Amino acid sequence: MEAREHIVVCDDEPDIRDVVAEYLERQGYDVSQAGNGVELREIVAERSVDAVVLDISMPGEDGLSIARDLSATTDIAIVMLTASGETVDRIVGLEMGADDYLAKPVDLRELLARLRAVLRRSRSAPAEAAETPTAEGQRFTFGLCQLDLESHKLYDGDGEEVAITAMEFNLLKVFAEHPNRVLNRDQLLELAHHRAWDPFDRSIDIRISRLRKKIEKDPTKPQIIKTVRGIGYRFSPKGD
Repeated sequence: MEAREHIVVCDDEPDIRDVVAEYLERQGYDVSQAGNGVELREIVAERSVDAVVLDISMPGEDGLSIARDLSATTDIAIVMLTASGETVDRIVGLEMGADDYLAKPVDLRELLARLRAVLRRSRSAPAEAAETPTAEGQRFTFGLCQLDLESHKLYDGDGEEVAITAMEFNLLKVFAEHPNRVLNRDQLLELAHHRAWDPFDRSIDIRISRLRKKIEKDPTKPQIIKTVRGIGYRFSPKGD
């Protein structure tokens, strides 16, 4: 028998947890409940989790911090719930790593539809990543070029070395290790440069612009490193 997808409902309000969990169980999902970040992490540590329905406003550690941690350390899909429908809160939630966002009071049918959508995207990403062209597990194709992780060099289609800085190499390496996944600027800075993102820091955007000139057929219409508006960037090995 095929294992059911496992969803964790994390909300500090027991009534909301119960209603959402019961509805999702009726739809065929395996559902666990968590009242805070500590309980959620205990569940994640004990068993595989496919998606989390995460409240943004909880006492102690809030949903934004939890989402940021989960998105940086796992491939768990995240749908955030909040009492606020403000656009700025939605953007912040997505920047922290959420895959989708719904304002309370939530329509359970809409929640189900959005959960199914993010789970479909999560299921498809590993298959696409497996098709990423490599040579002995060390080379990754980036449009017109190939990145050699062992030599720390970028080569064009003729095998000639393309000049890149150490920071540009680190950035490409992060994309190579996370194909078809949207990464926000905070994640890119942490993974590539080991520091936190400042809202006024545009260094990631500048480096990506420079890299596009080297790897894209048309840097003005990038197909390999795509901008995901309001969130960050996605490396598409095959192009879109």
